[in-house]
Amino acid sequence: MKLMLGLMWLLHWLPLPLLGRFGKAIGSLLFIALRSRRHIALTNLRLTMPELSEAERVDIARRHFQAYSRSVWERAVLWWAPESRLKRLIKIAPDGEIPVAAMTEKPTILLCPHFVCLDVAGAAIAMEASASSMYVTQKNAAFDKVLRAGRARFKPVKLFTRQDGIKPILRALRDKLPYFMLPDMDFGEKDAEFVPFFGIEAATLTATARIAATTGAQVMPVIATFLPDYQGYCVKFYPVWDNYPGDDMVAATRRMNQFIEERVREAPAEYFWTHKRFKTRPNGEPSLYSKP
Repeated sequence: MKLMLGLMWLLHWLPLPLLGRFGKAIGSLLFIALRSRRHIALTNLRLTMPELSEAERVDIARRHFQAYSRSVWERAVLWWAPESRLKRLIKIAPDGEIPVAAMTEKPTILLCPHFVCLDVAGAAIAMEASASSMYVTQKNAAFDKVLRAGRARFKPVKLFTRQDGIKPILRALRDKLPYFMLPDMDFGEKDAEFVPFFGIEAATLTATARIAATTGAQVMPVIATFLPDYQGYCVKFYPVWDNYPGDDMVAATRRMNQFIEERVREAPAEYFWTHKRFKTRPNGEPSLYSKP
């Protein structure tokens, strides 16, 4: 791992078009080599986009592997490039400014679904304001150290683990420290409800709605995607959701999934398809990922 980190440090000096093409090439090889992950991605796409042909789904899956690989190698730019370079590469939508005042004047949940460039959104925010987020400790200590340092290189960032529970998150929000929330992975039935995602019942954490209800936090979605032709990245901040979550936590969670669906259809190759999003099944239904 230290050798890989050393290579990443060297590669961060490359112009983004060269680094991006390198990452894309590695992703093309991984699409061929990682058969089990390819199976998961194609299964997800068959479930969520049955209207497409198999060739179209294979194309999206291949481009996803390329995009994901790019995002991994391009983290080197996020971790080590000068702030001035990052600001040239990251474009903020809709109006060119990060809404720092809006996200710090009251408790704010920054809702960031699992698109491959989510770390770009984190870096863009960290250059302007402190924030907090959930963090999964990495198995490799060297990688864990670099990842933590990279995410906190500009402004102080509070990182919580699932083992810390919800209390530190509530305290951070009450202190008006924006909470960067990744709401769309399958962690089992605990604290989750089965709500539709592309028409498939998916175990979905209700934490976004419950935390918003408990703290009075506003929910402001933010999504990062690649700009075309290796020009950099777009980080888009969406309007704060009105009347969220309301009294029905399940309905609020369904509303969240619907929003994510709409964004996925806008950039389907950049969503995290290699995760078993439908792993947990209701009522003992069989696995959707069994190989034929």
